Amino acid sequence: MLLKNSITEDKTIWAGLNHPELPLEEADIAVFGIPYDGGVSFRSGTCEAPQELRKITHTISPTTEDFRDISPVKVKDLGDCVGKDRDEMFAEAEELAYQAVKAGKFFTMIGGDHSVTIPVHRGVNRAVEEDFGIIHIDAHFDLCHEMHGDILSHGSTERRATELSHVGDSDHLYFLGIRSIESDELEFYQNNKINVLSAADVDHLGVPAALERMVSHMKRFSKVYITLDIDCLDPAYAAGTGTPQFGGLTARQLLDLLKGLFDGLNIIGMDVVEVAPRLDPSLAALFAARKIITECWAHHYFKNLARA
Repeated sequence: MLLKNSITEDKTIWAGLNHPELPLEEADIAVFGIPYDGGVSFRSGTCEAPQELRKITHTISPTTEDFRDISPVKVKDLGDCVGKDRDEMFAEAEELAYQAVKAGKFFTMIGGDHSVTIPVHRGVNRAVEEDFGIIHIDAHFDLCHEMHGDILSHGSTERRATELSHVGDSDHLYFLGIRSIESDELEFYQNNKINVLSAADVDHLGVPAALERMVSHMKRFSKVYITLDIDCLDPAYAAGTGTPQFGGLTARQLLDLLKGLFDGLNIIGMDVVEVAPRLDPSLAALFAARKIITECWAHHYFKNLARA
């Protein structure tokens, strides 16, 4: 069941860009939440992020960090996927992603722990007719076959992606910001082609060189999906997350990397996951997610405007 409420119907959220009356076909961008954190291996709280994020989006102007106006952008908040169990919630999420891609709409999903990206990948896979690429921005690979017996855990996101018909192997994925690996990921890492730029690599290479490597590899895909775990950032910038890892990307690096990816590739959708508001009273991770999302919407909008 898809849940809409007074917040999702509020036209002042998303910097005043929300148009709840619009059908999906007339919107520029679709957004929905998956308030689920049953796939975590450590600290919970990410189920609160979709609603808490919306609450702080009415306080900002429809402008970007480089002083551009995005007030013409029409956002359609579809609400949150809710259900009696994970299967029902994930089925709804898969269908929403499928419908957005089939309609040719850029979409953003708000998690939730990283397991909620699994049904979104499945929805994209159903909707496309050719192979697509995935850019996984995270402190972790999420390539575990299972965690604590759960093959749909937040540590199994990209392992499940490699099983999709339009992904098929790890060479369709590019990992960015990684600085941790689980023991049971090592064998997969050693026996498969893994495209990765760690947080240290980005720091040593610099953002332009890192972007050149990623875009060069991923431009063979006409459609690319970005999944972004907020713990890709160093905890200094986003402490409110379940499994923070020291030594991460800086805020400036991440924003510049995202701009370069949107400039160089056809990004059809994205998500921001693993924001846990209760784990940081300052809500720094929540505010980081807000900035990431609105800046990426601007990148998408202005790229499409230039094409028109």
